[in-house]
Amino acid sequence: MTAINSSYYAATAYRSDRMPDQPPSAERSWIRRFAKFRLPWGLTQEVALDDFLSEAAPEKLRRVEKAEQVKKEQLTLGTYVPAPYEHVDFHDWHDHERFRFSLWSKRSQFWIYLFIFGKWGFILLAPIYVFAALVVASTPYKPYLEELVSVVLETYYVFLLPQLVCWGVGAFVIRYLPHLWVKPSRGPIWEINRRTGLVTLFDYDNNGEYKKNGTIGELTAPFYEFDAYIATIPDRQGLVTNVLYIAHRYRDIVINFRPLFAPGEGQLCCALWDFLQNYMDTSRPLPDLPRYEQYRHLDPTTAEYDRKIGRNPRFWIDMDDATFEQELYDMRGKIDQIDTFQRPNLMARYVEYVD
Repeated sequence: MTAINSSYYAATAYRSDRMPDQPPSAERSWIRRFAKFRLPWGLTQEVALDDFLSEAAPEKLRRVEKAEQVKKEQLTLGTYVPAPYEHVDFHDWHDHERFRFSLWSKRSQFWIYLFIFGKWGFILLAPIYVFAALVVASTPYKPYLEELVSVVLETYYVFLLPQLVCWGVGAFVIRYLPHLWVKPSRGPIWEINRRTGLVTLFDYDNNGEYKKNGTIGELTAPFYEFDAYIATIPDRQGLVTNVLYIAHRYRDIVINFRPLFAPGEGQLCCALWDFLQNYMDTSRPLPDLPRYEQYRHLDPTTAEYDRKIGRNPRFWIDMDDATFEQELYDMRGKIDQIDTFQRPNLMARYVEYVD
């Protein structure tokens, strides 16, 4: 490791090529082992969830870059006016150093869910409603058009109007009344830190300290002391779904990644586990994703790798839409073909698993 890397990364930073020997794992209870499959460490592939690409698509990167340029010019001229809530801490962050996750406050979630329920409820129900109304209006007793109008007047307010109202009210509040719905949550939920190699679960019980004085506890341990599991659970319709979580081998620290993507196929869980290992591994560069492009020169391992291969620093931001769509397609193909379940668990070289 170079001197600059030694000064930048903490001694606890994770390196896949320098794994310490560790104590035998604690035995999990039978309920923890039920319907849960432990994923292997190592031999990762260059994969990530679709959302990790699309949430920072090239078109969005260019829009942000332009906004930053305008902001810089306005700051120079002294005409810059901060955007509403620009300086509010929403307790989430995802860059070259840390991936910190939080949810919206309950008040914010209410308005967001109201909007989503109304919009998609109306979009999905409207075609069914129209078809049903056309069928019901087919009667020999009244003119067709007269009966159709009658059916719509009698049933519209029951089947479609509630969704339309929710959609309209939610959209209006979100667009024009941010003070009613924009509210940070009480704090972050978890964080994985590439620079320190530590995983943190934020504790809002903290032996009653949070209720007393608002002190948030932190349960922290090195990344290599966690194992990833796929939990197979039924959803509300009884269909089997898969959820990824990581659990500490020796303490009760569990992080559930369900909020990052909808429960579904095991390949998505495997892809996220590979991504987490690649992101935390300071012996290799950051995953080459759009959201990290502006930070790659700040991470020593990544900057050195990019220098050696001559990577274009604007690889993603200058990418055209058609090429980006092909990148998304290729990533989905990699996820479908992921070989996680055929890999050996390389962590078993350093840990004796007792369960």
